[in-house]
Amino acid sequence: MSDWTTYGRVDADGTVYCKTAEGERVVGSWQAGTPEEGLAHFARRFADKVTEVDLIEARLKSGAADAAHSLTSVKRLRTELAEAHVVGDVDGLAARLDRLTTLAEESAATAKAAKETARTEAQARKVALVEEAEKIAAESTGWKAAGDRLKEILDEWKTIRGIDKKTDGELWKRFAAARDGFTRRRGAHFATLDGQRKQAQGAKEDLVKEAESLSESEDWADTAARLKDLMTQWKAAPRASKEAEQKLWDRFRAAQDAFFSRRSEVFSARDAELKGNLELKQALLAEAEAVDVDADPKGAQNKLREIQGQWHDIGRVPRENMAGLDRRMRAIEDKLRQAMDSAWRRTEPSANPLLAQMREQVAEAEQRLERAKAAGDAKRVREAEKALAGKQQFLKLAEQAG
Repeated sequence: MSDWTTYGRVDADGTVYCKTAEGERVVGSWQAGTPEEGLAHFARRFADKVTEVDLIEARLKSGAADAAHSLTSVKRLRTELAEAHVVGDVDGLAARLDRLTTLAEESAATAKAAKETARTEAQARKVALVEEAEKIAAESTGWKAAGDRLKEILDEWKTIRGIDKKTDGELWKRFAAARDGFTRRRGAHFATLDGQRKQAQGAKEDLVKEAESLSESEDWADTAARLKDLMTQWKAAPRASKEAEQKLWDRFRAAQDAFFSRRSEVFSARDAELKGNLELKQALLAEAEAVDVDADPKGAQNKLREIQGQWHDIGRVPRENMAGLDRRMRAIEDKLRQAMDSAWRRTEPSANPLLAQMREQVAEAEQRLERAKAAGDAKRVREAEKALAGKQQFLKLAEQAG
């Protein structure tokens, strides 16, 4: 403000006074100019105080300042203000400093509590790291992973601050002891590993020899199962030295590859044969489905009999196609049976030559069954029984229709 007479005055002899709630007090003397210039001079000094208070308050409220240091500065300013050679709203600034004193004390208390909390948390972190290191030292057998973890613990340890020196030293002794214990135990383990590797090498050589002996086998199912069992044993066995392990594994894998490659070739050829049979049977089905059974039931019956003979001669098809093919063939047989039944219904039994022919076919089928039994051929017996049952069923239906 330009009118500083509200807060001070300069008397005739140059004495400068500051007005406060408790009355006027002398703050200096001015002889260098007018009274207004004198008041302005002491007002600038007051403005400097205000600026310092503003800065302290802003830093304190933003959290950027150290609360304890700010409290010291506020108390210093508050003490100095009572004797300060300034002209201004000293009472107002004193009230601000009193409020800042309370704020700084609260912030200092909060900062102290936070520091104590941080110290407690830092100590808890180091205690947790020490306990983890001690557990690793006592129990871990994953040597590489455990060693890496101890290095990570050390790196993390270095980042933790704020613990008192005594406590930190005690925790460090525990961590160092755990790390040294782990190192000794790991060394003892690797000291005995060479012997174990030699034993493992001998065991795996036996597995390799057996696998090589099986590589030329043609007992596909049992050999494949045995090779898988050998693989399981290989995985369960300890490792030999790096060089020996790789050489043995190359031999073991080569033996397996040789067997499974040959098996794959045989199975591929078998699959190709089954696929060819499937194509042939699909062609026969298409031919059978194209027969007009209603126009000529007897001719259709003869054609279907011929197709069925070729059907059985073709052989096996892929398992996943068997049911579908059989369903289509049964549908054709059912359609033929219905057509013949309809034809027989339109013909007198005595005038139906098909009955006599069918009885002859049943008799022939019975003879073929007897010959198969006499030959002791189980497959032919099954086929003959199936064929006889079908012809007997046809004859029965024809006779019932007549």
